[in-house]
Amino acid sequence: MIPLRDLNPSHGTPIVTRFLLLVNLGLWIYTLTLIRTPNALDAFYATYAFDWDAFTAALSEGRWTTATTFAPLLAHMFLHGGWLHVLGNMLYLWIFGDNVEDRLGSLRFLAFYLLCGVLAAIGQGILAPGPMVGASGAITGVLGAYLVLFPGARVSTLVFLGIFISIIKLPAVVVIGFFILIQLIDGLAQLRVAGAQSAEQVAYFAHLVGFAAGVVLVLLMRPARTVWRR
Repeated sequence: MIPLRDLNPSHGTPIVTRFLLLVNLGLWIYTLTLIRTPNALDAFYATYAFDWDAFTAALSEGRWTTATTFAPLLAHMFLHGGWLHVLGNMLYLWIFGDNVEDRLGSLRFLAFYLLCGVLAAIGQGILAPGPMVGASGAITGVLGAYLVLFPGARVSTLVFLGIFISIIKLPAVVVIGFFILIQLIDGLAQLRVAGAQSAEQVAYFAHLVGFAAGVVLVLLMRPARTVWRR
C-alpha cells in the first residue's frame, strides 16, 4: 500500500512541514553535487551520519560539549541514501505532516519532529548499531501522532492486489497500522539474520522507536482544545 493523499484538510499553512521538505530535498540535491569530487561524498556522510558506536565512544572520552559529537544526532535526519529513500520519506511527510503541525502548532511541531528523530536514532543504535541517515525515524513519529489524532481520517491509497492496482480510500489506522506491522516483521527478521552490518541495511528499529515516540510525545505536547459553550 502506498498513500497518495489524505482527505483531512488542515486549517492553516504548514510552514514547518514545507520547510522540512525543502531542507531535505535541498540537501539531497547538494549531495549529488559532491559526486563530482573524489571522496567528497563519502567524507560528507562519514561526518554527518549518526553512528551509535562513535557517539558513545565520544561521550565516554568526555567530549560532551563538542559540536561534532552531537551534530550527527540532528544532521543525519536530513540526509538520505538514494532518491527512492528521500522521495518516499517526503511523500509521507507531505501527506501526514500538515495535520499534525496544524494540531500542535508550528514551533511545537518542529520540536516534536526533531525529538522523534533523535529518540529513533538512539533506539536504533541500542538495538542494531551502525551508521544511519534518513528522516524515517522523525516521520514515523509523525505517523504515530497522526494515528492518535486522526485515526479515522480517510487516506487515498494505491493498493496492489496481485496483478491488479487500485486506489482505495482507507482509514488512517489501516494505512499506518499496516506500515508499522511491516516494519516490525522486517525488523525482527533482520535481527535473526547473521552477518555484519551493511550500508544498505534499513533502520527498521528507528521506524518503530520513532513511531512509539510520536504516540507518547503527541499526548504530552498537544495543547488542550478550547471548548466554547453557548
